[in-house]
Amino acid sequence: QVQLVESGGGLVQPGGSLGLSCVASGSIFSVNYMAWFRQAPGKQRELVAQIKKDGTTNYVDSVRGRFTISRDSAKNTVYLQMNSLKPDDTAVYYCNVGATISSGLYVFWGQGTQVTVSS
Repeated sequence: QVQLVESGGGLVQPGGSLGLSCVASGSIFSVNYMAWFRQAPGKQRELVAQIKKDGTTNYVDSVRGRFTISRDSAKNTVYLQMNSLKPDDTAVYYCNVGATISSGLYVFWGQGTQVTVSS
């Protein structure tokens, strides 16, 4: 089994910065991609940023230029640096990992971490 542990959420003022991290542990053969999703109250969960095995990244338009996703492959850790935060960025942020384990390719989710942008 694979466990994802997120950290770094909290309260920040508009225009501020916050960093999230997510560590994947367990019997992982390889990580295919790592990503961050978010879900605001009353809204659907949306993909925020993704980083693939080859290092390719993609972002939802609303965060491009403000957020940066990165990873430490040796530690199976993904980061999300969030700058110039806006109240609309308020949501629960979820780590999402596609990984190959002994029984095949699966998608795993973290428990979520709250990010609140408010003055």
